[in-house]
This record gives sequence, structure tokens and C-alpha cells, in this order.
Amino acid sequence: MQTNLASWVRDTPKGAEADAILRRCVHCGFCTATCPTYQVLGDELDSPRGRIYLIKQMLEGETPTRATQQHLDRCLTCRNCETTCPSGVEYGHLIDLGREWVDQKVERPLWDRVRRATLRHALNAPWFAPLMRVGKRMRPLLPAALKRKVPAHRAAGALPEVGTHARQVYLLSGCVQPAMMPTIDAATIRVLDAIGIGASYGVQRGCCGAINFHLDDGPAALVQMRANIDAWLPALESGKVEAIVMNASGCGAMVKDYAHHLRHDPVYAELAQRLVGYVKDVAEVVAPHADDLRALMQTGGSVAFHPPCTLQHWQGLGGVTERMLVTLGFQSLPFSDKHLCCGSAGAYSVLQPEMSLTLRDRKLAAIAPTQADVIVSANIGCIGHLQSGTEVPVRHWIEWVDTRLVARP
Repeated sequence: MQTNLASWVRDTPKGAEADAILRRCVHCGFCTATCPTYQVLGDELDSPRGRIYLIKQMLEGETPTRATQQHLDRCLTCRNCETTCPSGVEYGHLIDLGREWVDQKVERPLWDRVRRATLRHALNAPWFAPLMRVGKRMRPLLPAALKRKVPAHRAAGALPEVGTHARQVYLLSGCVQPAMMPTIDAATIRVLDAIGIGASYGVQRGCCGAINFHLDDGPAALVQMRANIDAWLPALESGKVEAIVMNASGCGAMVKDYAHHLRHDPVYAELAQRLVGYVKDVAEVVAPHADDLRALMQTGGSVAFHPPCTLQHWQGLGGVTERMLVTLGFQSLPFSDKHLCCGSAGAYSVLQPEMSLTLRDRKLAAIAPTQADVIVSANIGCIGHLQSGTEVPVRHWIEWVDTRLVARP
């Protein structure tokens, strides 16, 4: 793709980055075949190729409009197009830059600004956890739209004694997951304990930065990223812990992208690069021990594994969890369109509810013929979103493994 960037962006680091990404695009259109919003809407401007054109036009001097902003907003940032693209276009990084620039030039309506700010502050607030506890108690009385966002209460269960293993890892605690679904962390701790790995929370109890970043506050997200690096890297490089283990693939994808987000930081660019090598999805940690773990389990039963976009497209870990589940003795049932987003996409389900629910229902319709005992996934957002549309249990895969543990070494 030929480009002729406007003077306001031409000689800037971000402009150079966007220009390099744009020039890789060859207009082939393969991305349209795997874009969830294009599959539903059939509008070229709601496909990766169309959004690339909108960003290119803006960078070449055309004034973006509210319609431009809406087309970029409707992108789920699932990065399925990156998996499909034969030219290696880094669309995810380009859409982040495009949204940043459009938001600088197009003021959002007041209601949209208030909604985004409310989400950003509420999800990062120290009172989110107690508020969620109240919400769970009142769940039967909540309106349907709010009820979808408040998972039913499930007890976390007892935890093993801390510090009994030579191998130690950190979990991320400073996000919505421990408040919304504490069973996921508890199951992670028990399963890791069963394979001889101790898990505890790192000294920094802060969000990974994803909430602020995706809700228009990049500077606040960078502050959170730096704080996590400061807290984690000394423990990792001293050997106190061997990894940061992520059991929410959305958080894992964000932390693995720290080096990109801090690439222009004179202090943290190199520190972030060092940190990324220590960040592991929990499946990457458990999979090498699957044979030993199976000996401790009551195996059997069927599962339908929905791979989150942040696991298969962002982190490139498609197939890892599925193969592990088979090794663990589960029947992993295939279904169509596993590569497509379920419509959760973090705050997307709140900001774009109609599209989000359409994609959820398409995903559940694809899974339904499997008649699996349980739907399992690897990200809290996908789990809650899918559960809101089905009576079939939807769990994190590690929760399902935890329920099958019958012995410990």
C-alpha cells in the first residue's frame, strides 16, 4: 500500500510505525473472511481492510468523523485478521493508534464519555470487590442486562498451605477476576500445587493496564504497567519466583504486550522486554505435567473448549489447551467457527451490546450440537459472556480439572 502521510504525523515515531504497518497491506481481503463484525454486518468499513483505509485517509490529511470513530469502535480487536493475513499486517497495533488519533480529533458524545469513564473508574476501584459481593446477593432481582455481568456465587474452597514447594510463581490479583470469579484463582492454586508448584499473589496488587488502555486512558495504563514491572521483575530475576502465571488470557495478552506499549520509554522499554519472557499462560505451565496430573484425576467426560481470541490470536497458543485436555483424559469436542470471537472482548460487551450478543448467540449455536457436559474457556470475560446465554455450565478449564482431582502427591 502506498502512503503519503500528512505533516502532523509524518515525522513522529508513532507515525513511522503506522506507515510501516500500512505499507504491508496488499488489499487481498483475506481478513474479511475471518472478521466477526464483517460477517454480521457485511459492511466493508466494518472489516479490517475497511478500517485500515479509514486510518490511512486520516493520516493522509482527511478529517475523521463520528462515523469513522464508530467503525473503529465496532472492532473487537480480536486479531483474527492477523492470524489470517499472509502479509503480516500488525492490525492490532494499527487500530490502537487509529483510535488514539481519532479520539483526539473527534469528541465523543457526553453520554459515551461518561459511560467509558464510569467503567474505567469502577473496574479499577478498591470498592469494586465489595460491590460485586452485594451484586451477587441481589442477582435474582437485577435487570437482565446487569444480571449478565454479575456471575452467580460459587465458593472458592480451601487452599493449600503457602510456601511448601521449591518452585514458586506469582498470580495477578489486582483485577476484576478475584472479585467476580474467585473460583478460578483458587482452582489454579490447587492444580499448580498438585504438580509441585506454589502460587501466590505478587506484591503489586494492580490491574495489568488493560481496562484503562481499552477505555481511552493510555497514560494511566502505562503507570500500571510500570508499577507491575517494578514489583515483579526483581522477584523474577532473583529467582524468588520463576514466572508470572496468567489464568485470564486477556491479562496475559496485555502483559505480553508490555514491551510494545513501553517501546518509547527510555527507562522501561528494556525492562518490559525482560519481563515478557517470564509471562506464561497457565496452560503453558500445566501442559508439560499433564501425564503426571492425569494420574491424580478422575478422568472422563466431554468438554467444548472455546479458545479466547487473546489466547489463540494474540498469544499464538491455539491448540495448546485442547491437546492438554485430551492428555488429561477429557473428550474435547470440535465445533465450527472456533476461530471467531464470542463477542465479549472486555468492555465491548457493555459498549457494543447488540453486536456482542449476536456473536455470543452465534458461538453458542455452534457449540450446541456437541452436547458437551461443559463449555470451558480460558478468560473470565468469555466465560461470563457465554454463561449469560446458556444453561450449560461454562467454566475455566482449570476449574474443571480441579473438580476432577482425587489425589495429591
